[in-house]
Amino acid sequence: MSRVENANLFEIVTDDRPLSADSTKINELCAELSTYLEPHQVEEVYRAFLLGAKAHEGQSRVSGEPYISHPVEVALILSQMRMDVSSIVAAILHDVIEDTATEKTQLADLFGSEVAELVDGVSKLASLDFQSRAEAHAENFRKMMLAMVKDIRVIIIKLADRLHNMRTLDAMPPDKRRRIAKETTDIYAPIANRLGIFKVRHELLDLSIRSAFPMRFRALESVCKQVVGHRKEIFNTIENAIKDRLKEANISASVKYRQKNIHSIYRKMKEKKLSFKELTDVFGVRIMTDSEDDCYRVLGVVHNLYKPLPGRFKDYLAIPKTNGYQSLHSSLFGPHGVPIEVQIRTTEMDHFAESGIAAHWIYKEGQYSATSAQNRALEWLKSLLEMQQKSGSSQEFLESVKVDLFPDEIYVFTPKGDIKKLPQDSTVVDFAYAVHTDVGNTCVAARIDNRMLPLSSKLYNGQTIEIISSDASRPHPSWLDFVITAKARTNIRHFLKSLQATEAVSLGQRLLQQSINQIVGRDEPMTQERLDRVLSQYRMTDQDELMAQIGLGNRNSSLVAKAMYDIEDDDSTAFDESGKPLAIKGTEGMVVSFAKCCRPVPGDAIIGHMSTGKGIVVHQQRCRNMAETSTNNRHLAVQWSDHVEGEYLAFLRIDVANQRGVLANLATTIANASSNIEHVNLTEKDGRISTIEFVVVVTDRIHLARIMKKLRLLPVVIRIARK
Repeated sequence: MSRVENANLFEIVTDDRPLSADSTKINELCAELSTYLEPHQVEEVYRAFLLGAKAHEGQSRVSGEPYISHPVEVALILSQMRMDVSSIVAAILHDVIEDTATEKTQLADLFGSEVAELVDGVSKLASLDFQSRAEAHAENFRKMMLAMVKDIRVIIIKLADRLHNMRTLDAMPPDKRRRIAKETTDIYAPIANRLGIFKVRHELLDLSIRSAFPMRFRALESVCKQVVGHRKEIFNTIENAIKDRLKEANISASVKYRQKNIHSIYRKMKEKKLSFKELTDVFGVRIMTDSEDDCYRVLGVVHNLYKPLPGRFKDYLAIPKTNGYQSLHSSLFGPHGVPIEVQIRTTEMDHFAESGIAAHWIYKEGQYSATSAQNRALEWLKSLLEMQQKSGSSQEFLESVKVDLFPDEIYVFTPKGDIKKLPQDSTVVDFAYAVHTDVGNTCVAARIDNRMLPLSSKLYNGQTIEIISSDASRPHPSWLDFVITAKARTNIRHFLKSLQATEAVSLGQRLLQQSINQIVGRDEPMTQERLDRVLSQYRMTDQDELMAQIGLGNRNSSLVAKAMYDIEDDDSTAFDESGKPLAIKGTEGMVVSFAKCCRPVPGDAIIGHMSTGKGIVVHQQRCRNMAETSTNNRHLAVQWSDHVEGEYLAFLRIDVANQRGVLANLATTIANASSNIEHVNLTEKDGRISTIEFVVVVTDRIHLARIMKKLRLLPVVIRIARK
C-alpha cells in the first residue's frame, strides 16, 4: 500500500464532519456504547464506522440497503451484550478484508493488531482453490474455529453476524433461505448453546424455522398468542400466588411469566409426535433470587404451593451443564390442571443464561477476566485444536465438531467419584477417551456399577464406570460404529490412519520386492542407490512415502521396479501374476481386506485386486466380480501363507423346512461347531420352505466344511450352499 493511500485512510478515520443522512443505526449504537464505554472508546468506534462506510461505499445488500448498515447492526447486537471496544470495532469492520480492497496490515496500523486479528478470524478464505462448496464451507469453518481458540471473541462476533443475517433473510430466494437456515440449525445455534449464549441461540433457531417452514412457524405463533389470551387470568393467579408465598417466607425474589420458544415447541411436537394441546411445558414461571441457598428455599415454597410432577425435577445448580448454565427446573400441577414449568436461579445466573460466555467479558491491556463457565468454554475450544490436528480433512473436522455439539448430556462417575459429562447414548469407549486418550486406546472392557459389560454398552445417568485396560489392546475400526463423542471418534480415526500407514509401508515393501524378483528372475535385494534414483524421479524425499503409496494401491509396484532397473515400460501396466504369488498371512491389518461378495477363507483359491487407497482386496478366484474384470490391470497373484492367523467370515445359504424352533436349532449346531454367527437373515420361499442366510466365523476351509457337514445332518435342512 502506498503512503498516499495510507494517508487517505487516516484522513477518513480522523474526519470530524457530521454524518450525512443514511439508513444506518450509528447514532443508536454510539448512544448504547456510551452507557458502558469511555468517550474516547466510543470515538474509536465512530472512526471505524467512517472507514467501513468508505470501504463499502457503492455496495448494497440484497434488500437494497447500504451495506454498511449490516456491520453496524452486528455491532449493536454486541453492544447489547456489553462487549469490549475491540469487539465492537472488529464487528463494524468484519467484512472489509473479505469484501473490499482493505488489507489486514492497514487495519493493524489504524486500530491495532488485536482488531486486525479479530477481523481476519471472522473473514472467509478465498474459495478459488476449492473443488466444491462443501469443501470451501468446511475449510472456512476450520479457519474460524482455530481463530476461536486464539480469541473466543471471534465466534461471538460471528454469531452476531449470523443473527443479523437471519433477521434479514427474507430478501433471499427460498432455496438459499432453507440452506442458510439448515446451516444455522446444524452449526451456529449449537455453538451458541455450547457457549451458553441462550438468547442468541433461541432467536437463531426461531428464525431458522421461520425461514425454512414459514407456514408452520406462523401457525405455532398464532396458537401461542391465542393460548396466552385465554390463560392470562390463570397466569396472573399463579404469579400472584407464588409472590404471596415468597413474601410470607421472607424470601426476596422476582417472578416473571415466560413462554417456551417456537423452535422448542416445534421440535418437541415433531420428535414426540404430540399435538400442541398435549404439550405440558409451553408456559412457565422464572424466579430470580439473590443466592443459591434462596433458590432451594424457593423450590420448597413452590412445591408446597403446587404439587410437583414425579421425575420432572432437574438440579443444574449442583451439577451445571457443560456450557455453564445453572438453574433449578421443576414441573408442577397448577390450578385447573394447567401444567407449569418453574425455573429458579440467581440474578447472576439469569444474566449468564442470556449472554453465556459473553457475560462480563472485560478486556484490559490484552488480558481478560473470565468466569468458571468461560474457562470451561475455553477448555472446550482447546480440545477443538487437538481434534483439528488429528482430523484428516476439514470436512472430517466439521463432522467431528457437529457430533461434539450434541445438547443432551448424561453425568457419570469415575471410581474416585469424579463427574464426567458425556452426550446422551455415550458408550464405555466414549467414557474411556473422556478420562484420557491412552485409556481409550487401551480399553478392553468395563465394570459398570460392579457388573462386567462390553465396550459397546451405553451409559446412563449416575453410573460408576471403571475401565479395564491392557497394554496389548488397540482401537478397533468397529468402535466407530457405536462411539458418540467427537474426541473418541477423532482419536480412533487418527490411530487407525497411523496404523494403516505403518501397515501400508510394510505391504509396499513386500510388493516391490516381489516385483523386483519377477523382473530380474531371482531374489534380488533392493539397493539404496536404486531407491534414491526412483525417489528423485517421483519427486519424493521419503522412502516410507513411496512404500505406503504402493501398499495402498496408489502406485504400481511393477512400474516402480522397472523404473529402478531402467527397464522401458511396454505400455502394460498390469500387475504381473507370474512368479511367486504374494503370501497372505492374515496379519497385514487394514491394508489387506477380504471381499464381502465372495467371503474367501484360508484354503480357498484366491486372487488379489489392488484398490486405490485401500490396498489389496482378496477375492475367491471363482468370484463373479473378478471374472467380470478379467482384463483388469490391477489384479495381483496372491496365495495363503503356510501359517495363517485370525478368524474369517463365510456366507452360508440354507433352505429349511418351515418348522417351529428351526432357527434356534441351526444356531445351536453352529455354536457347537466352535463358531459364532455375525449376521442372520430369514426369508420365506413359500409356506413350507424358508431360506436362512448366515455369516459365520471360521478359521479356515476345513472348519467351514465341518460346520456345513453338521448342518446337513439336521432333518430340517433341505439344501445348504456356500455363496
